[in-house]
Amino acid sequence: MILPTRRWYLVALALGLLAPASLLVPVAAPALFLLDFVWVLALIIDAGRIGGLRLEQFPVTREPPPAFSVGRPMPVVYRWTNPLARPLTVLVREETPRLLENAAGVQRTLVLPPGKASREEILYAPVRRGKTVAGRLHLRVLGPWGLVWRQGRRDLPWPVVVFPSLLSAALRALPTQLQRRREAGFRSIRRIGEGRVFESLKEWVPGEEPRTIDWKATARRGKPMARQYEDERRQHVMIVLDAGRLLTAETEGRARLESAIDAVLHLAHSAVGHDDNVGLLVFADEVLHYAPPTRGRRALRSVLDALAGVEGRLVESNYPAAFAYLAERNRKRALTVLFTDVIDRTASDAVLSQAGSLRPRHLPLAVVLRDPALERLGSARPATLDEAYQRAAAEELLQAREEALADLRSHGVLVVDVLPDGAARAVVQQYERLKRRAVL
Repeated sequence: MILPTRRWYLVALALGLLAPASLLVPVAAPALFLLDFVWVLALIIDAGRIGGLRLEQFPVTREPPPAFSVGRPMPVVYRWTNPLARPLTVLVREETPRLLENAAGVQRTLVLPPGKASREEILYAPVRRGKTVAGRLHLRVLGPWGLVWRQGRRDLPWPVVVFPSLLSAALRALPTQLQRRREAGFRSIRRIGEGRVFESLKEWVPGEEPRTIDWKATARRGKPMARQYEDERRQHVMIVLDAGRLLTAETEGRARLESAIDAVLHLAHSAVGHDDNVGLLVFADEVLHYAPPTRGRRALRSVLDALAGVEGRLVESNYPAAFAYLAERNRKRALTVLFTDVIDRTASDAVLSQAGSLRPRHLPLAVVLRDPALERLGSARPATLDEAYQRAAAEELLQAREEALADLRSHGVLVVDVLPDGAARAVVQQYERLKRRAVL
């Protein structure tokens, strides 16, 4: 598409204003007509000089980071190449991904030197987590005389991944803190002939289990040698996130699911720091994502990839299907941490039955998020009859919730009942407390 520039329109307007002069001075009419013709011809020539550019294949590349993190702006590098032997002015309007804010604004102008590559760096600030695809470029190239714009678009797909905020989790992993937590979380217990991890060899003593004898070592040393084992230090931490309707409600302007995701990330980061295997199951009315327990950076990356795309669903969560799926794929004993909410015994019957069924093979821990607005309503002094009814209803809901949590505890489920803002710290503290007690 060819569009005249402001310069061309201004000159054309000036020529138009001179047109009435031909009525007063008839001799000037041919000159004005000639000027009009020349100006239109200049537009056509200028358009023809940039007509060979194929904007849909304009030489440009984008070099984004593999992923963004909420609260951490990162640069994206563009490399433009001018295919012409003269400077080229390009007006760029990019379809910015909805998850990012562009520091350069909606539109930017570039002047590309002839026959050279130019580097452009733009800072993008993530506004929320998620996954999306965008990045189409709408280009306008200025003609050499500055009379026309040639407009087109360049498809440059950009798959964008924005992880939840990693800042607070990273601050917890300072080297000295990490080492102290590792030491606090391991309790080495040596048992001759038992356990899972080989520790050392020792001379066999009559009365010990003959099956502990290492016959190759015995042959080499000429005396009975036995293997010593110690309990395996690395445990499984299986995180189960309910993305159903219970966590889609907002608390003080923020979805409860976002607070749960922050807590999941902190727990996964802490577990990786303790060298535990970390897995994740996200479900609603069906299983949305499953990452088997692994260790190290690979585990943290799989958790981040899953959390980036989690969206709450306004459906009833299918707990039996989720826990059956988990039981089929995760048979080794694990600390199973369920992030959900509990309303009352009737509404949360599936949560109670399924979480309790994890015992005794697994150690279940339920993280439930309190509603501060409901608690304020249940403790406020009513000034009107309507407020009195509201307080009575809130007190009834809170009492039913306490009874449901008591039922969970009676089934052997550990419960962390916490406000959304404090969920991350509370669940990590509970995890580290269990590690110190070596109950996993």
